[in-house]
Amino acid sequence: MCGYAAPKLDVVRIGFIGLGQRGPGHMMNMTRVEGAQVAAVCDIRPEYAQRAKARAEKRGHHPEVYAGSNDIWKKVCERDDIDAIYIATPWDLHTPVALYAMEHGKHAFIEVPAAVTLDECWQLVETSERTKKHCMMLENDCYGFFQLLTLNMARQGFFGDVIHCEGAYIHNLLHLNFDKEGYWNMWRLKQNARRNGNLYPTHGLGPLCQIMDINRGDKLEYLSSMSGEDYMMAAKAKALGATDDFFKPFIGKAYRGDMNSSFIRTHSGRTIMVQHDVSSPNVYTRIHKVVGTKGTAMEFPEPGWISDGGERWLTGDERKAVEDKYQPPIVKRVGELAKQIGGHGGKDFILDWRVIDCLRNGLPLDEDVYDAAMLSCISPLSEWSVANRSRPVKIPDFTCGSWKRNKPVDIKLEQGGNTQIMM
Repeated sequence: MCGYAAPKLDVVRIGFIGLGQRGPGHMMNMTRVEGAQVAAVCDIRPEYAQRAKARAEKRGHHPEVYAGSNDIWKKVCERDDIDAIYIATPWDLHTPVALYAMEHGKHAFIEVPAAVTLDECWQLVETSERTKKHCMMLENDCYGFFQLLTLNMARQGFFGDVIHCEGAYIHNLLHLNFDKEGYWNMWRLKQNARRNGNLYPTHGLGPLCQIMDINRGDKLEYLSSMSGEDYMMAAKAKALGATDDFFKPFIGKAYRGDMNSSFIRTHSGRTIMVQHDVSSPNVYTRIHKVVGTKGTAMEFPEPGWISDGGERWLTGDERKAVEDKYQPPIVKRVGELAKQIGGHGGKDFILDWRVIDCLRNGLPLDEDVYDAAMLSCISPLSEWSVANRSRPVKIPDFTCGSWKRNKPVDIKLEQGGNTQIMM
């Protein structure tokens, strides 16, 4: 499926399943993209589905509503007049919905992570290969402005040989995880209460793997993962439970360690560090550090830093000259409009526009099912390593050897790029 181009779709009819934190944003983005049609909206909560329908109708779309039961999403996947399913449900449903969608002839687009177990990763790969349906994890950080800039810099040789990268998801979500209205049925808190490892590696790791040609010239070989103690979550549960019976079931749980650091070595001998901390009062960062034989870049602290090999960061006109020289074509095409539309500064919209542009033009996607599986498997493998005193664990090759000949991701827009944006 790497490099696979599905038949062109003049109109991409989409069903949106899960309308809590992420689904509505994707849906509204699609109302601004030529050739995208919001055909169905689905959520277990009827009021959420009706709210999404009302918002879509203001943009000239008239989706059918599905709501009210645990498996109502199956009816969306079973429709003959839908081409793609956007999945923004709780994590445990990501793979089941994607598998059902592909089995019923739909392309599957999954919020991160695509899977929570190693078996699920393989199921996604095998089903996508057999059905010839795209299965893409919606890693929006691959479409961040600094990430796209550094990807293009890597392609043009600015860094020389990339030898080490660092990424992270360090974001204080303690209060949101304990917010009764934050995540349906407290599903994300429950994930943190039963798993200990890097539960959310894809934002930091996804763009770096593109830069390092992982699955396309190199592959992840093995990882070692370490978690510290939980200093925040159990204490928060105990404090809330003292005055609110709702939180008493969350007292005494074995919450994951606040900070997890996972270290990865690639087949060619390069290294990656990826960290996870969503509960301590840490400064927000995804790091995004690229170290090469000729240059270095790092996104955080913003607005990002670039070095051309000297022991200093470029500033002023020197910095601007590098940005102008390496500005990627996709940012030149849709970047300013994406910033106006928004969604994590515009990268959400660039992602959604790119999906439709590829489907309308019959082009391969930038992120395929092997990437979805590879990035998602880091979580369960890190859990195993943490539970075994940070012992190294082998990372599966989901391409079964095809990484040796797959072509690297290079978003040149030499084809496509013709999908219009409706403000």
